[in-house]
Amino acid sequence: MTTTIDKIAWIHLSGGRILGTRSRGNDVYYLPGGKREPGETDIDTLAREIMEELTVTIDRSTAAHLGTFQAQAHGKADGVLVRMTCYTADHDGTPTASNEIAEVAWLTYSDRDRVAAVDQIIFDHLHGDGRLT
Repeated sequence: MTTTIDKIAWIHLSGGRILGTRSRGNDVYYLPGGKREPGETDIDTLAREIMEELTVTIDRSTAAHLGTFQAQAHGKADGVLVRMTCYTADHDGTPTASNEIAEVAWLTYSDRDRVAAVDQIIFDHLHGDGRLT
């Protein structure tokens, strides 16, 4: 039986780099975002998670769906997949690590092996489009 973890992620690109986060105790980077809470829309989840992780406010009116990607969940048993629905959006504030985040980093395509499997697929997509160098 396959289990799917439903996550929402913020794609924040600047100068050919993408913003990544590493949670405390994790050995890989993830795109900022997280799991939906009951009753939340994608944009509700995006805004809440980004505020919690990076202390910035997402401009909901600018949120645009970039794509949905799926892969084996990092650190989970076989048959556990993560489906990542990705959005771009403008924001107010400077991304700063909250208590749950150990590190914020600007990553390039050369950092592909340092991110979770689903993020690697997203990196490939963005690199193929010329948005991630």
